[in-house]
Parts: sequence; structure tokens; C-alpha cells
Amino acid sequence: MEFNDFLDLFISSWKDSSIEEMEQMISKKYAGREIRGEGIEDFGYDESIIGWAKGFEYVRENNAEWEIQLLNSYPLRSNEYMAVIAATIKIDGKTVSPYNLFYDTFRKEQEWKNVRSYIETGITEEYLKGVIEGANK
Repeated sequence: MEFNDFLDLFISSWKDSSIEEMEQMISKKYAGREIRGEGIEDFGYDESIIGWAKGFEYVRENNAEWEIQLLNSYPLRSNEYMAVIAATIKIDGKTVSPYNLFYDTFRKEQEWKNVRSYIETGITEEYLKGVIEGANK
């Protein structure tokens, strides 16, 4: 599978809140770092799956939907890509929380897997729009 096809599947699984599919797309050796205000949290595969499950449960229970924007993707090595993804949750078309920016690294060994993430939380919609507009100039 080509990387772009995998990335489309990854984002589709996210939008569908499919924990079963996400479990298959994240490496067991996954390493993540989340920045929340002044706090920094490092976590691995198990904590990542727990976080995805909680987020997906929230979306289902509140009849919400994910808004996910692929901002860009870059090859890092012959078998690695980084994708920059902005995501938030909407209920009745209204954003209920600031965006999170995901800098996700994917590696192909036998198949593509998410191996690393760096996540910045609390990005306002206004700021994100400015970043996107600035990148498009």
C-alpha cells in the first residue's frame, strides 16, 4: 500500500471513531509526546489506545463528529513520512474545543504504522487559520 492510501485510511478510521482499526495502525513500539499548556506528557502504545478510546467514546456519546484537516505530509526517509494533522470535535456544526496539532510519523516495515507523535493541544481556530493562510502564500 502506498503511503497516501494508508494516510487516507488512517484519517477515515479516525473520523469513524474506529478503535479496532486504530489499534492495527499504531505500532506497538509507538512513542508519543503531548504538550498541554506548560505540561508535557510522554506516553506509549497502551496509553495512546486508551486516549483514542476515550476520545471516540466522547464523540459517540455526544453525537459529535471529528473535523480533521491534513495540513501536509513529508517524506523523512525511504520508509518514513510525517503528516501534520489538525483535529477538533464538533457538535451540531460548532467547535467544542480548540484544535490539536498532530505531527505524526509513519514507518513502513511490513506495513505502515504510526510510530511517533508530537501533539500540541489548545490551538485556536483563528490561529490555525492564520497558520494555514501563511503557509499558502
